[in-house]
Amino acid sequence: MEEGKNMMGYSRIIFVCRSNTSRSPMAEAIFKSMETNQDIEVLSRGSVVLFPEPINPKVEVVLKNNNLELVRDKAKQLDKKDIVDNTLVLTMSEQLKLEVMSNFEGIDNVHNLTEFVGEQGDVVDPYGGTLKEYEVCFNDLVRLVKKTVYKINEE
Repeated sequence: MEEGKNMMGYSRIIFVCRSNTSRSPMAEAIFKSMETNQDIEVLSRGSVVLFPEPINPKVEVVLKNNNLELVRDKAKQLDKKDIVDNTLVLTMSEQLKLEVMSNFEGIDNVHNLTEFVGEQGDVVDPYGGTLKEYEVCFNDLVRLVKKTVYKINEE
């Protein structure tokens, strides 16, 4: 197998949510904490980042409470430069998937995170919610990201 590629051929995974301040940064931190059989670069981006705002403070608390951290602290917009050969883009909702596919025509491997692991629905956006709602979102993402890692390791 070629260095830096898994059997599915992914060299980079990008988790995408709307603003890159809640769901996608949590998914990035969770994925980076897990053991994988491959060398995959993991990023998170937003579909609409008007300015580089900080990661949501409730996300920081939830990550810290679970012994995780995010290396960067500012939101980043998904850009064509982020999408290299063999990139897997995992969105937090079906609507975001359609937006990414529309804005970046011709890219392959764009999936709603839940559909990628054989489930249905979207990852609920906790924006504006309580710390408990962010914890629920985090736990949903742990389950989905574990399934993602398993799928990538097995295929």
